[in-house]
Amino acid sequence: MTTATVSSPSPAAPTRSRGTGKAAALVAAGILASRLLGVVRQSLMARYLGATTGIAADAFMAAFKIPNLLQNLFGEGALSASFIPIYSNLLARDERDEAGRVAGAVAAILALVTSVLVLVGVLLAPYLIPVIAPGFTGPKRDLTIALTRVLFPGAGLFVLSAWSMGVLNSHRRFFLSYASGVMWNVAMIVALLTFGARQDRVTLAVTLGWASVAGAGLQFLVQLPTVLRLIPDLRPSLDYTRANVRRVLANFTPIFFSRGIVQVSAYVDQLLASLLPQGMVALLGYALTIYTLPVSLFGMAISAAELPEMSSILGEESEVAAMLRARLNAGLRRIAFFVIPSAAAFLTLGDVIARALFQSGRFTETDTIFTWGILAGSAVGLLASTLGRLYSSTYYALHDTRTPLRFAIVRVALTTALGYLFAIPLPGMLGIDQRWGAAGLTASAGIAGWIEFLLLRSRLNRRIGTTGLSRQYVALLWLSAIVSAGAAFLIRRQLAPTHRFVFAVAVLGAFSVVYAALTIALRIPEARALVARVMPRQ
Repeated sequence: MTTATVSSPSPAAPTRSRGTGKAAALVAAGILASRLLGVVRQSLMARYLGATTGIAADAFMAAFKIPNLLQNLFGEGALSASFIPIYSNLLARDERDEAGRVAGAVAAILALVTSVLVLVGVLLAPYLIPVIAPGFTGPKRDLTIALTRVLFPGAGLFVLSAWSMGVLNSHRRFFLSYASGVMWNVAMIVALLTFGARQDRVTLAVTLGWASVAGAGLQFLVQLPTVLRLIPDLRPSLDYTRANVRRVLANFTPIFFSRGIVQVSAYVDQLLASLLPQGMVALLGYALTIYTLPVSLFGMAISAAELPEMSSILGEESEVAAMLRARLNAGLRRIAFFVIPSAAAFLTLGDVIARALFQSGRFTETDTIFTWGILAGSAVGLLASTLGRLYSSTYYALHDTRTPLRFAIVRVALTTALGYLFAIPLPGMLGIDQRWGAAGLTASAGIAGWIEFLLLRSRLNRRIGTTGLSRQYVALLWLSAIVSAGAAFLIRRQLAPTHRFVFAVAVLGAFSVVYAALTIALRIPEARALVARVMPRQ
């Protein structure tokens, strides 16, 4: 078993790391700015590309998934989990010169490796499509190949952006690192507004691909000046012989495979969706935009803010364990407070959300209903996925990258088996439309997510002591969410038909107000803390 201590070389007193309420709020604010524009982007894509009425939306969503694998494997979670713990620990020890050398070496190695992979991806695009989307044939296959070649260079730029994010997060510059995604969304929104009504759907998809690459470049460039100010002596080099660089690379390898295993799950979903009737790949993509809002705003925000703090804890093993337990449990409570009502809203009000965001132009009422089904399926594992992120961050702070990898393999194996069962034979066995198989994909992934979460919690509890949410706390949150959903449903029944945005604001606003009121009345500390943050005393 990997050692569970992050200790200083001398018997210094343990470092008291800072609270992450403000840090998580900054991460959430940055993510919110980016995600809201992401919703606008997807809404415009739904209007101009549609879902089930043409090939362009399916082709674009599938093509973007392929270079997105490179982005996810070499950037974001994998890079953060291997680079931030080492880099943050060096900063905590005030070894800034060594930290700068490590950052420069990691940047250079990433740039070289991703450049090679981008070139290979562009050349081998025709051979990737049958593996990723075997259900695509004819013009849809040809368009997906063309879009893959356009989008691949953007993945390399996203990886460099993820390196910048790791530096910024380690220096607690959370808002910029996550708000930089605004640039990518803005580039695509401008393209859609400029060409959406002028070009046919196939041509527009290609234009949108080039806009994505331009936006990825802007996302990296907007972070670079601050990164250079934080590391004034940054010297990119391919020096992989330094001990700390080797530690980053050693940690990166199992995380790379762990992220790769998780990506296998996403690609299995896409592969199976390509075998379903036309439009299901696109609808999965649209639903994912909604699903990732609570995952990013709450699960990712809190996990991202906690990782550098957990990695900076110094002291004896028992002291580190005690501080990790306290930080982990507090983070779990904050995540659950926001994610449980999100899951309840997806289950009961998913059509209201999808209709408000997407239903216009070529996106039909039928598309809205199936998007709701996909959202309802994703609600099954929403809490497990977000809590699991924080548990994984705790393992990474302990420099244990292998345990999350093993459990990720279990999750993917379950997702693959259950996904095929729920998506392909089950709709026919139940005598329902085959398109409901897309909802089966997200529900099966949720079941697998719960298994992974329970494994992560059980193993970590043996290492640092008991962690997790109390049953009473979870029960109170679910009670509040269910009552709030009931109140929103009654208001929905009473409202006369009106504009989809106005209707959604009224129904979802009622849901939110009732949930806030109930949790405050039940004396949930997180509710009171939220009120204090929103309305501070003068």
